[in-house]
Amino acid sequence: MLEPDKTAAMIFAAGFGTRMGALTADRPKPLLELNGRALIDHTLDHVRAFGPRRIVVNAHYHADQIQAHFRNTDVRVTTEQGEILDTGGGLKAALPILETDVAITLNSDTLWLGGNPITALAQHWDPDRMDALLLCVPPELAMGRNGAGDFSIAPNGEIRRGGRYTYASVQIMKTAALAEIGENVFSLNVVWDMLIARRRAYGLAYDAPWYDIGNQDSFYAAAADLGPL
Repeated sequence: MLEPDKTAAMIFAAGFGTRMGALTADRPKPLLELNGRALIDHTLDHVRAFGPRRIVVNAHYHADQIQAHFRNTDVRVTTEQGEILDTGGGLKAALPILETDVAITLNSDTLWLGGNPITALAQHWDPDRMDALLLCVPPELAMGRNGAGDFSIAPNGEIRRGGRYTYASVQIMKTAALAEIGENVFSLNVVWDMLIARRRAYGLAYDAPWYDIGNQDSFYAAAADLGPL
């Protein structure tokens, strides 16, 4: 079990959103409005409900808009200058602000329609066995996602590459492994592969629809499917 005051949350919001076409010509994808609210605020609802002691958002493309969105709130915004650091590099760069040994990370362009995904992970978190616990969904619940899954989940919860389950954009992860990566720009996939090899990476199946807002089609499909949230 992970207690809220023992962790901090990182929401990734630095991408260009190029697959959204004209929708992101003048704004970052996390600030696109789905039924009247910014995408990132739907993610933030779950974070606030869980209640970690600190919330950090990274920004790059139209970073000034992300900063303005969270001005006068408790959300800390870290700006990535020059190049985008990717998910792993972004998390590593934010560690001095997060100040945590165990972080929650979330994407800002997804929706979870069941119970709080962070709470589900926190209830299954076992630091004696796990260095990472990833929320996953089977293909029938992965809305807006095409192609094969990312992982298989063994009966004991360990994950391996390949399989029917798709990563559902939220995890709990010990941050110590980030220090083993010498590069500044890298994906969390690099860390996961390292932890999989050590049998320290686990998955939890989520039993409700998860929406991946990856392009214009999936954005409009989510709006049509969900109606007012």
